[in-house]
Parts: sequence; C-alpha cells; structure tokens
Amino acid sequence: MTDALDKRDFETLSEFRYQLRRFLRFSEEAAQAQGVTPQQYLLMLHTQGFDGRDWATVGELAERLQMVPHGAVALVKRCEALTLVQRRRGDQDRREVQVSLTAKGFEVLEKLAFVHRQELKSAGRRLRVPFRP
Repeated sequence: MTDALDKRDFETLSEFRYQLRRFLRFSEEAAQAQGVTPQQYLLMLHTQGFDGRDWATVGELAERLQMVPHGAVALVKRCEALTLVQRRRGDQDRREVQVSLTAKGFEVLEKLAFVHRQELKSAGRRLRVPFRP
C-alpha cells in the first residue's frame, strides 16, 4: 500500500458507513411499511433502472441485486405470486426471461421511490465521501 491511511481517513470511512447504514435502515422500514421486503422493493426498482425500457432480465436483476441467478429467480417468483411483477420470454431470444412490473407493482414502487427520493434529498450531503485525490 503506497497511500498511507491517517485518522481522518478512518473517520471518513466510519461516517460514510454510518450514513449509508442509516439510509439502508430507512429503506428497509419504508419497504416493510408498504408490505414488501427490502429485496422485493429493490427488484421492482431495478426493473425500471435500464435506459429505454421498463423491464429487466433475470440475469440483470441478479447482477443489480448481487445475488446468484437462481436466487433472483426465486425472488421473482415470490414477487410474481404477490402480483407485483410478471415474466415473459424475450422476443429475440426465447431463453431470456424479462421481468416487468404489474400495475400493482408500479403503484408500490412509485410510493417507495418518492419517499426514497425525499430521504436522499435530505441525506445526500451526508452520503458524500470527501476523500483526498
């Protein structure tokens, strides 16, 4: 390691992790208040996270959620059972599974995204990491 850490670096990392955890706890509680799990909220959010389309593949969701593909499949199935999402085969590649929101899923996501945006507006400054270049 060529760039030695000093006390201020540890303080900065600690503060960032604290503020990140505060935001994640807020997110967990907000999701539960809407009757979904934090992972279900994130799955719904990530279906809307790709430019120019309102769906995501199971593989993309697994990557965004940092989980193994079969775990993502199980989460999609649970969301589908709650009528939050729907699956369909890809038009170009029939092996591809595209996941999109139902009207109910979009309504839940919209409520959660709104409160998350408000929280980020107030917590945004605290989440910046001021490391020296």
